[in-house]
Amino acid sequence: MFIILYIAIIYLMLLFIIYFLFLGLIVGSFLNVVILRYNTGYSLSGRSGCFSCGHGLAWYEMIPVASYLVLCGRCKHCHSRISRQYPLVEIFTGLLFALTAWRFYPNMSAVLFYCLILSLLVVVVVYDLKHKIIVDTPVYAFILLSVMSPAILNWKNALSTEVGFQIFLNLVSGAVIFLAFFSLWYFSRGRWMGFGDAKLGFGIGALLGFSGSVNAVVLAFWFGALVGLSLIGLGKIKSLKSFRRKFSIKSEIPFAPFLVLGLLLSLFANISILVF
Repeated sequence: MFIILYIAIIYLMLLFIIYFLFLGLIVGSFLNVVILRYNTGYSLSGRSGCFSCGHGLAWYEMIPVASYLVLCGRCKHCHSRISRQYPLVEIFTGLLFALTAWRFYPNMSAVLFYCLILSLLVVVVVYDLKHKIIVDTPVYAFILLSVMSPAILNWKNALSTEVGFQIFLNLVSGAVIFLAFFSLWYFSRGRWMGFGDAKLGFGIGALLGFSGSVNAVVLAFWFGALVGLSLIGLGKIKSLKSFRRKFSIKSEIPFAPFLVLGLLLSLFANISILVF
């Protein structure tokens, strides 16, 4: 009897994870639209179409990942190449949703909350990689949700003194991380850190608390330094001429992906560099 119950629980959990995997693929498709149309003047409600020929896409041309593979990465009408961003963002979002479902199962409120948080961060990261700019709207939404997370996750007692105190602590933690990044941005005149990174740091501090956010930031700097030094090293190889033109010691490397990576490692893997 115990074995049957255990198998049933595992089966339900797998269905739960698979459901959020496919939900993440669909949401990732929408996030691609947000990323590509943000600050372009295009409405998010407009019909999707090829950026080269403008032809409107049929429903079977917009199936996450599958349509890209069936079409071999090219537009059906003009045969222009479709950006790899589409399937990569869809797959990445799907995996994040599945990971969230596994981490917080069976707490549906927590799963939905963190899926929303991660959707905002996907937009921030991909847009920063493309344009080296951290956009305000998703970051401000991320900050608001992070600060209010105790009330959202414990909505039945949202007006309690304990929840109010937790929100206050989130504000303080976020402000401390923000001021640390703001100082780097201000005194370096933007050479070491962008102001957008400071705003993103506020959200991370509010979401993870002081201890968790410090660990996330330390991990972000470690990975950022490792990747930066690796790119500079590859840029010095004479045979990689095109690579040398792209990366040097003066190259600007987006930091938002590393901050989000540090957040993910702290949130899902409970990796703790500092203990206090």
